Parts: sequence; structure tokens; C-alpha cells
Amino acid sequence: MLPTTLRLADVEIARLGLGTNRLTNTPPNVAFIKAATDAGLGMIDTAHSYTGGESERTIGVALAPDLGRGFVATKGGAGGPGRGRPENLRAEIEESFRRLRTDSIALYYLHRVDPETPIEESLATIKDYRDRGRIRHIGISEVSIDQIERARAVVPIAAVQNHYNLSERKYEAVVDYCTKEGIVFVPFFPLRGDGSAAVREIAARHNATSAQIALAWLLRRSPVMLPIPGTLSLEHLRENMDALQITLTDAEFEILR
Repeated sequence: MLPTTLRLADVEIARLGLGTNRLTNTPPNVAFIKAATDAGLGMIDTAHSYTGGESERTIGVALAPDLGRGFVATKGGAGGPGRGRPENLRAEIEESFRRLRTDSIALYYLHRVDPETPIEESLATIKDYRDRGRIRHIGISEVSIDQIERARAVVPIAAVQNHYNLSERKYEAVVDYCTKEGIVFVPFFPLRGDGSAAVREIAARHNATSAQIALAWLLRRSPVMLPIPGTLSLEHLRENMDALQITLTDAEFEILR
């Protein structure tokens, strides 16, 4: 059986997280986030831009004052040219603190590299919060190997979040680089590509869903992989987490690869 946890810098967490790009601030969703953390979820992934800020607010309502009950990652610096400038990043970081009702964020990503701002300048702004103990770990999203190496020259990078799944393989080399360097790789949209005949056949063999097989393939692909499928259903969340117990054979893995 594959490892069901991984080490993200100084924290051991389950190898499955939750994407919250559709999360809105309603009582059922607040209850869902509380239940998700109680279920042993590895990471709750949000961003300053998600649902106009409601995603972060919902997580803040659900988990405050003990945000540490769940490993919460958020992001800033998306939305177009100029969003990675220091003054804009600082404003978004401060707003994320207020929405999450915390003075410390476990993991903060530069959401997108700003075409108008050197990645070094954007990350220096986030590093300032890390140096003051308000951000514990730093990540970057939708990046190449060259950009990761430039980032690491500024600050240690704990996680890379790129678009990757069974049908989207643009970042194969980045996955291999992160595996070699021990950087957690967080694939977003991890369930796309789960509708092929091969996936359905393997799912039937394991008495599993196609989504579970898509997640099992990612978990087998690299020991630093931490998928973050999005859902607003506790039943689906638990179903996703059951993928941690599925081990594909070598032949099954290669068929899907």
C-alpha cells in the first residue's frame, strides 16, 4: 500500500486535500468545513480570489479561533498584470488574515507569476511575512522548473500547485523535479480525465469509482503528490479520501499513463 501521508516542510499531513473554489458562506458549508477537518483531511486549499472572498470567510467562520485544526493554504496575486506587485500582494495577504480570522497562515502561494513583476520581487513580499512568523510556508502556482529555481533562490518553496491530471500532462517534468527535490506537488483539477474506458474498467476491478481511480493514479505517480479535489459534499469527500486505500498494479498504472 502507498503511504497515506506526506511531509510538507515540518508538518505530516494526509495526502488528500480539499479544493474550495466554489465554497460560499452558508451555514451548511460552515458545517461541512468543520466535518471535513474532523474527517482527517490533509489540506484545505483556498485563495483570495475564490467566490469573491467567501471561500476564505467560510473557512474562517468554521475554524476560528483554532485555524490550526486544519492545514489551510491560501493564495494571492492572481487576476491579471500588476497583481503581483508588493503593494497589491500585501493588501491581499492582510485581507486573507481578516477573512480567515487568524494572524498566521500555514501555507501561502503566489497564485500566478505576474508578467509585469519579477517573481523575485513578489516572493520577497511574501517572505517578509514568513520572516515575521505570520506565514509559515510559501508555495507557487502554475510555474515552470526555471521559475521554481528562481523562487528557491529567494525563499524555501514548500509546495508547487499546477494543473495536472490524467488528461493534462503539461507539467510532467515539474512533477519529476518536485519529486527529486522533495517539494510537495499539488495538482488542481485532479479529477479531469476520469471518464475513459480504461479508467472505468480499472474502477470496476477495484470496486471503486472512476474518480477514486483518477486520484489513486496521481498518488501512485509521485510520493510528493497531494491532490485537492473540490466538493461541497461530505459523502464525496469521504469517497475521495477512500482513494488513499487503493493501490494500482504496475500494469494498471502504465495503462493509464
